[in-house]
Amino acid sequence: MKWLWVLMAAFALTASTADISGTWKGTADTPNGTVERTFVFKVDGQKLTGETTSDRFGKSVIEDGKVDGDNVSFSITVNVGGTEGKVNYKGKVAGDTIEFDAEIQAVGQTIHFVAKRVSAAAG
Repeated sequence: MKWLWVLMAAFALTASTADISGTWKGTADTPNGTVERTFVFKVDGQKLTGETTSDRFGKSVIEDGKVDGDNVSFSITVNVGGTEGKVNYKGKVAGDTIEFDAEIQAVGQTIHFVAKRVSAAAG
């Protein structure tokens, strides 16, 4: 009987993870103008993978991605003028919106992205 409770608790934790699989479009206002970024997320349990494309910085692969309840975190590596830099994203899911803070390590700057779901992943 104890194992049944453990299984039910594990299932409840897994079921509570936000399913953000699919395509999202985000914008951020920066001192250099508005930046747009498309996120294509794939969720497997709490593991987040996928890729992201920016109008200014091209395509990046999602690294170290995690979804925990309605919290989302991941890193990407961007190439700016031949120099690679890490950007760490942390966000919160609310329905079809994710609000991210993106920390750009190389310049010590954080920008705020608001992403909206464009489409869900095909089942």
